Amino acid sequence: MELPFAESYKIKMVEPIYRSTREQREEWIKQANYNLFNLRSEQVYIDLLTDSGTGAMSDKQWAALMTGDESYAGSSSYYNLKNAIKNIFGFDYFLPTHQGRAAENVLFSVLVKEGDIVPGNSHFDTTKGHIEFRNAKAVDCTIDEAFDTDSLHPFKGNIDLLKLESVYSAYSREQIPMVIVTLTCNTSGGQPVSMQNLRDVSALSRKYGVKVVFDSARFAENAWFIKEREDEYRNSSVKEIVSEMFSYADAMTMSSKKDGIVNIGGFMAMKDETIYKEASVFNIMYEGFNTYGGMAGRDMNALSVGLDEVTNEHYLENRIQQVAYLGNRLIEWGIPVQKPIGGHAVFIDAKRFLSHVPKEEYIAQTLAIELYLEAGVRGVEVGTLLADRDPETKENRYPKLEMLRLAIPRRTYTNNHMDVVAVALKNIFDRRESIKHGYKILSEAPIMRHFSVKLKHI
Repeated sequence: MELPFAESYKIKMVEPIYRSTREQREEWIKQANYNLFNLRSEQVYIDLLTDSGTGAMSDKQWAALMTGDESYAGSSSYYNLKNAIKNIFGFDYFLPTHQGRAAENVLFSVLVKEGDIVPGNSHFDTTKGHIEFRNAKAVDCTIDEAFDTDSLHPFKGNIDLLKLESVYSAYSREQIPMVIVTLTCNTSGGQPVSMQNLRDVSALSRKYGVKVVFDSARFAENAWFIKEREDEYRNSSVKEIVSEMFSYADAMTMSSKKDGIVNIGGFMAMKDETIYKEASVFNIMYEGFNTYGGMAGRDMNALSVGLDEVTNEHYLENRIQQVAYLGNRLIEWGIPVQKPIGGHAVFIDAKRFLSHVPKEEYIAQTLAIELYLEAGVRGVEVGTLLADRDPETKENRYPKLEMLRLAIPRRTYTNNHMDVVAVALKNIFDRRESIKHGYKILSEAPIMRHFSVKLKHI
């Protein structure tokens, strides 16, 4: 008999979590104005809001914390991280920041100006926010298969080269500061980008003189899918794959709270010393001196270790298998999800799940609230609320995909927790036809409204 799969780690520390009653949850979500971001952590049983900064660090990372150098300038922890970034990604220049959106803010302050066009594969919320805040425009060039949740295309994060070239042809070189490739593509369901696509995007961009920037928050998960799904790389190590991936980029931003397996931190890295020097000015203004940039020395040390651990095949096998475990349980019950299952989360197709709820009433948010009420599980809407309003018309933007994202923290929950999530969703699915109405907005911020929006049940 073949031995079953088991995690390649054991648990050394536990944190209690509270199982609330439905009556409690009904009151708490009402007090939170039906915004899951407003819930207190102790009001949540299983927290799948995000995989950002919510993972469990290893014993080696905790040990590295204790040897952190907190010198304001020239910290040895900075050089540990600099060496790790050079060894793994191949970039000579880097700047630490307190998290990924800060890296975007600094880099975009150098590269993006009013009227610019920034193509990419389904820009995520902070990326699009930083672009639109500068009165520039993000253009989605993702392949069409990404928007068919039943399609089994292995690389739904790919950029459509014809769409990309049409952007390059329609605007002057001066209007296109970069193309952003998100690895894996979060908004389309945690879907990977193939090595061939990275190679082709790089070649096309060089033809038109456009810089290639990787949003690298989940780069290792992307590399795992290349190893598993692209025949050319089946015998390559993840580290070898990562090295080639980043050979096609001019620069990168990184939220280290994802595939850095740390609780805080980020960075940008680049090949061009001129961009580094220009970005350094903004980094000092927004983040801190260039050898700490908003990060404590101990966190830079932990990140140096995390970047090595995340590119280990045993770690990645555990990570991807747990996400697939939840996704496959839902598929067995006929629950519509983005297929194939992505790297960091399971994405529920809310339009197909709650087909009776009008799009104007925020379908994915309605499903997210139902899941919280059912079992105390907190997910996050990746749909109309997150898409914000059109900057010109001020009307809601209705994206092709209306998703409930269940982002699974790294090395944090067991498959028993995944079973709770799966059964809760099945219970809602069985009574889905009784859910007719969603929510309306009482108040919202002018940009990235989903973080602070206040809602009322209709």
